[in-house]
Amino acid sequence: MDKKNTSELIDFIESSIILIESRFSKINKSEDFTDTDEGLEKLDSISMRLQSIGEAIKNIVKRDPETLYRICEKDYWSSIIKFREIISHHYIDIDTEIIYDICKNELPSLKMKIIEVRNRL
Repeated sequence: MDKKNTSELIDFIESSIILIESRFSKINKSEDFTDTDEGLEKLDSISMRLQSIGEAIKNIVKRDPETLYRICEKDYWSSIIKFREIISHHYIDIDTEIIYDICKNELPSLKMKIIEVRNRL
């Protein structure tokens, strides 16, 4: 992912959010992630996409931080990168309620911010 340009990374983030929205659409509560094998697959795939989004944002911040900071403060983007670190290094400790909350409450806002970033490129 490190070799992609900012525009490609933004496109990747947006498409990842769309995939997460689709995979999350049948999840009604955090327990849906752990009640069935299908739920566990959704948890794993959504977590991997969240991790990849964090990695893409990390790469943009390294190269061209102002692209993101014009849309939202540094702390916002840093929190996404930090969550990527948690998924990468502490996956065993992931709380399904946090993943559920991110998908339900945080992803729509991130999607709007990413669309705004793309529109300003």
